Amino acid sequence: MKIKSIETFSNEFVGFVRVCSDDGAQGWGQISTYHSDITAQILHRQVAPWSLGTDITELDDTLNIITEREHKFPGSYLRRAMSGLDTAIWDLRGRCEGKSVCELLGGTPGSIRAYASSMKRDITPKFEAERLVKLRDTYGFDAFKFRVAAECGRDVDEWPGRTEEIVPTMRKAMGDDIALLVDANSGFSPKRAIEVGHMLEDNGVSHYEEPCPYWELEQTKEVTDALSIDISGGEQDCDIPTWRRMIDMRAVNIIQPDVLYMGGINRTMRVAKMGADAGLPCTPHCANLSLVTLFTMHVLRAIPNAGKYLEFSIEGPDYYPWQECLYVKSPYDIIDGKATVTDEPGWGVEINPAWLETATHQISEVE
Repeated sequence: MKIKSIETFSNEFVGFVRVCSDDGAQGWGQISTYHSDITAQILHRQVAPWSLGTDITELDDTLNIITEREHKFPGSYLRRAMSGLDTAIWDLRGRCEGKSVCELLGGTPGSIRAYASSMKRDITPKFEAERLVKLRDTYGFDAFKFRVAAECGRDVDEWPGRTEEIVPTMRKAMGDDIALLVDANSGFSPKRAIEVGHMLEDNGVSHYEEPCPYWELEQTKEVTDALSIDISGGEQDCDIPTWRRMIDMRAVNIIQPDVLYMGGINRTMRVAKMGADAGLPCTPHCANLSLVTLFTMHVLRAIPNAGKYLEFSIEGPDYYPWQECLYVKSPYDIIDGKATVTDEPGWGVEINPAWLETATHQISEVE
């Protein structure tokens, strides 16, 4: 079974991919969000030429060939484009074999504990606590992540004192039985990150994400070595040797590959295995309700070192207006704080035809 065509349906924010085989089978995937219209061009120009006509069962080797042939472009955009090919092929395989992707990966359908993930910094601690308490009481979440620092903030907070205020405010509002996680988004120097980390320890926060500039692994390791709570990172990293170095040096306690930043399921599974071999849990990054969260759900139901929970964005159309109307039926129902991977073939989701009609369509195919 060989790849006959690769199609993209994209706008600036999100892009879906359809791969068709020479025997008429098809599957749906997604390139990474943000500047997806640019990523779609890269898929057609730098991914499709090396993958059209290749055997679908040789996907891992095809991905390696793409990185080798495009060795002058080792960065994120190429990987974001590769993810569309990869995830569409996994869906195609699942549809052909009548199995969910998680089953193809060696797992089983079922539920996954989720943590409610806030993306906002322009919100006061009081209002953040109020909206998260409401989500706890409505959907049964028992774990929450909120933001500290300012994104790549160089030790300058979103506004003075916000970090020091929001941490105890959230603990007081949630009580002692709720798991609390924070994300600094590369906001602190090691000295400041450690200072904040001790405050997190005092307030029972269990997960401290990307405290220092993510590209400075030695800085992150300094924080990891200084604190007793888990330090997590890796969401931005798409280079396998960088992952190897991060894991070998124990820069973090929890690894967080993003399926769509990494280049798809195959490459994410490679990183998860590296973590498993090193005894590190894997809690992938998936910060919006495009297909990346569904992909992550399938991975978590299949890997032996799955972390404690699934990241689940709580932001709606006021924050992510482009998330609206993507699917015929949303795959993201939260019941008692849990999401569910179904036994539907492939990803088990149908892209909304009305959305596809509004997107920019491109196709690459075997001549």
